[in-house]
Amino acid sequence: MTGLVPSERHHEQDLDSLRARVAELEATLGERSDQAARTRSELDAFRIKYRQDVGLLHEELDRLELALAEAELGILTERLGDAPSADAIPSVPEPQPRYTTDAVRKLFRDVAKAIHPDLTRDEVARDRRHSLMIEANRAYELGDEEQLRAILQKWERSPEAVEGTDTDAMRLRIVRRIAQIEEQLDMLAGAVAAVQDTSLWKLKAMVDEEAAKGNDLIKDMVRRLKRDILVATNRLDALRPPR
Repeated sequence: MTGLVPSERHHEQDLDSLRARVAELEATLGERSDQAARTRSELDAFRIKYRQDVGLLHEELDRLELALAEAELGILTERLGDAPSADAIPSVPEPQPRYTTDAVRKLFRDVAKAIHPDLTRDEVARDRRHSLMIEANRAYELGDEEQLRAILQKWERSPEAVEGTDTDAMRLRIVRRIAQIEEQLDMLAGAVAAVQDTSLWKLKAMVDEEAAKGNDLIKDMVRRLKRDILVATNRLDALRPPR
């Protein structure tokens, strides 16, 4: 990840060149954001279709297989004359709650003093601060000191944290903005890669590839599932006592 560390090469450029670089990066960021949104949208659409066509059949087959297992266990228990003891069922430990410490409270106050939206009149800056405050509030509720510290460090390295109107201040704001956009581009690339690494996306890619060849993988899955459901239903009927 790039991080918000100003690059030495940017300090050698004039303000106009830096502004041009920001404009170029912002255009790229817009394109990559659209690409990431399309990727998520395509996956969501496939998830809905897969759930409707295949997922519900999988759930029905799972219910049948569970009923089969229970029926077979009942028959086995009758033969052995012994029922499973409740003591044999392992207990699941409950998650321990997290508590807000004095260190977390102090850190949250430091974050609020630095990034509270009321500290600026600029609408863009207010929106940015508001988003960070939402993150900070969530981290505070969870007692997450590490996340609060990361939010504060993110703000301290941001262009909005630079004060002043002189040339050096303007240059530093632009250089930090360049680093900020580069980091966002890295994050978007990582997010798209993570989506495309999921089993559902890989399945979608296989379905799309076969569709290009004239094959319908979803229809084949549905056919196999219906066959398995019929087999499981017949097995379950055979295990049940006659009425």
